[in-house]
Amino acid sequence: MPARESDNVSGECVVLLHGLCRTARSMETMRPLFEKSGYAVENIGYPSRRMPVSQLAELVRAKLEGVAKRFDRLHFVTHSMGGILLRQILRSDRIANLGRCVMLAPPSKGSHVVDRLGSWFFFRWLNGPAGCELGTGSNAAPVLLGPVDFEVGVIAGTRSINVILSLMIPGPDDGKVAVSHARLEGQSAFLQVPISHSFIMRNKVVQANALAFLQTGGFLRE
Repeated sequence: MPARESDNVSGECVVLLHGLCRTARSMETMRPLFEKSGYAVENIGYPSRRMPVSQLAELVRAKLEGVAKRFDRLHFVTHSMGGILLRQILRSDRIANLGRCVMLAPPSKGSHVVDRLGSWFFFRWLNGPAGCELGTGSNAAPVLLGPVDFEVGVIAGTRSINVILSLMIPGPDDGKVAVSHARLEGQSAFLQVPISHSFIMRNKVVQANALAFLQTGGFLRE
């Protein structure tokens, strides 16, 4: 096995995957805690607005090939659509050294906002092909993926900063995804936090719970 990049790498790596209409920079806030805890961190970016979910998953899969070979264990922390891409990848190509996964605000069963606005030109222009695939219908990308068969903890937000979008979503929500639709069949643990969709990765409680799940398979607050 090739030499590690630094002496403090324990052989385990945390891969960060951002969400729709975001860049890898949005996940950088999580890096310090993981590195301080002895993990290497790979923050993978992808052009979220340019391609359908399946093509984006292929791009990320190609980037993961080199990363997986360098470490004994590969963990994941994803935000929003990043979780859908991970499920798409693992559905057909299981990572041999896969560790634990944490999904932040994932549209696990889709988003009702896409159901309501997905046909609007501005929505399609802003969110691209993949964004339009994230509805709740039977043919939506998240729904077609089905249950997971790997160790994953889900953290869902319950606070919205967009009242208009929340009116389109039944029950508690984070402004983009209903708490009920963040839940994932086959999940190992589930946690709700009073944080909005867009900023959930910045919250210190969320970060601490993400780390706890990677280390122990459970959240600090359940």
